[in-house]
Amino acid sequence: MRPARPRPTHLSHACHSAGLTPPHLSFCRSGPRFSCHSAGAAPPHRPAGRVARFAGPFPPPRGSVALGVVAMAAVAAATRWRLLLVLSAAGLGVTGAPQPPNILLLLMDDMGWGDLGVYGEPSRETPNLDRMAAEGMLFPNFYTANPLCSPSRAALLTGRLPIRSGFYTTNGHARNAYTPQEIVGGIPDSELLLPELLKEAGYTSKIVGKWHLGHRPQFHPLKHGFDEWFGSPNCHFGPYDNKARPNIPVYRDWEMVGRFYEEFPINLKTGEANLTQIYLQEALDFIKRQQAAHHPFFLHWAIDATHAPVYASRPFLGTSQRGRYGDAVREIDDSVGKILHLLRDLSIAENTFVFFTSDNGAALISAPRQGGSNGPFLCGKQTTFEGGMREPAIAWWPGHIPAGQVSHQLGSIMDLFTTSLSLAGLEPPRDRAIDGLDLLPTMLQGRLTDRPVFYYRGNALMAVTRGQYKAHFWTWTNSWEEFRQGVDFCPGQNVSGVTTHSQEEHTKLPLVFHLGRDPGERFPLSIASTEYLDALRQITPVVRQHQEALVPGQPQLNVCNRAVMNWAPPGCEKLGKCLMPPESVPEKCSWPH
Repeated sequence: MRPARPRPTHLSHACHSAGLTPPHLSFCRSGPRFSCHSAGAAPPHRPAGRVARFAGPFPPPRGSVALGVVAMAAVAAATRWRLLLVLSAAGLGVTGAPQPPNILLLLMDDMGWGDLGVYGEPSRETPNLDRMAAEGMLFPNFYTANPLCSPSRAALLTGRLPIRSGFYTTNGHARNAYTPQEIVGGIPDSELLLPELLKEAGYTSKIVGKWHLGHRPQFHPLKHGFDEWFGSPNCHFGPYDNKARPNIPVYRDWEMVGRFYEEFPINLKTGEANLTQIYLQEALDFIKRQQAAHHPFFLHWAIDATHAPVYASRPFLGTSQRGRYGDAVREIDDSVGKILHLLRDLSIAENTFVFFTSDNGAALISAPRQGGSNGPFLCGKQTTFEGGMREPAIAWWPGHIPAGQVSHQLGSIMDLFTTSLSLAGLEPPRDRAIDGLDLLPTMLQGRLTDRPVFYYRGNALMAVTRGQYKAHFWTWTNSWEEFRQGVDFCPGQNVSGVTTHSQEEHTKLPLVFHLGRDPGERFPLSIASTEYLDALRQITPVVRQHQEALVPGQPQLNVCNRAVMNWAPPGCEKLGKCLMPPESVPEKCSWPH
């Protein structure tokens, strides 16, 4: 049995435990907060007929006073529904109190910052995502927590750096590690995942697509808060012969319903596969069912068409100016358009928060045929340069997030955890470090919060950004040996002294870049300059504080064993798909880069 978990603090529960009631909401510097007052006491005074003033600046966009008024109206509307939500949860008899908003997190796989028209992709083949940005908020400075798939997904669902949750390896310094099917570890039972916490507010949760936080039974997503799952535990690599290595299973809820390249074919020669259409239908059906049942829902749509080997369904193959990768992007764009259209048709768009992003940068090693674009940024997936860590990001919530906004807030994939809890009227767990910020003040008020971004690669803190300045303490792309064999994470982007093929330490004299003037990290500041010294004065204390307080989790990605691969997943006996595992031989995983 799982040990008893600390329950998330619902904002109304916190007040009731003190014998108080929570009818007042205010925005403070750290975001929206409810304040308690004694039963029967009046809430803080507000002059009649005036909109409450929020603490902190709320500047309208330049030259757009009208848009500022719209933004204020959105904040007021959001304030009203959250107040009603808490009053309803407190049992105070609010008539017609709304349920908390639905939450859709659309997580792409290896999609780069430069893959969308709104980010400057010249083919302009993403009209639905571009429209989503026009109707919502674009984040040009949004980051993953790791330049690789599994750790970044763990960070999203826990709100914590992968070094805290154990999604790293100590088998080598600064080594990227993930969850191939021979991995023994996975998401620790001690971690509290977003869907598990959202249950406190009555949410029904589903994951569609790639899980990637461990494939063994104890790591199953339905054991970590999700109510439904359709997808796979690992990447869609293959096909395999089911002798030396089994094909990856596809699950519906607790049991497998087939395997990739068998019941779920992917034609490597043509790139044809219907998986995105299947994942789309799963999303649409779930939304319809939850709307009909009047349940608030959390949908984690984690599809993988843009991860090599890339695929698209027949109607999209050959339609992009960018080749097969562009075909996959076009199908994803079309699918997002259909999801947003359904929300409007069901009249739940204004009660549904949607966020679109990617797990890490584009895999330039697979480009251009099987990989995307990171725009002006250096390198890609597997590296802690901007191309590996900065992601496309769009927030959409009609009637709440003012349309056509661009926020220069430094955002993180971990913020989606904390923001989602805030939307549900919940506070993050207090018994552990949470790295994600609540982005609601940013999205509803345009507020900017000073915060650092930590760039980890495995067990190593490689770099830190604060404000416009990024300091590299270590640089490494991959080894000379790999590079000479054609493994190149930065094709055509050699920057002397920066894109190094040996692990270079810069802890005493960090390489510092001004990302506003030099987003491609090509021109490090002179160590003799006043600007360099000023930048270090901003960054050094943040790094020291972080490292002194850090408590790394037990590493989960150290041990591999062929016997734990997907030989006989739950449900295989019903399909006649059970395979005989080999002898168990645990060994140290090899992570070359």
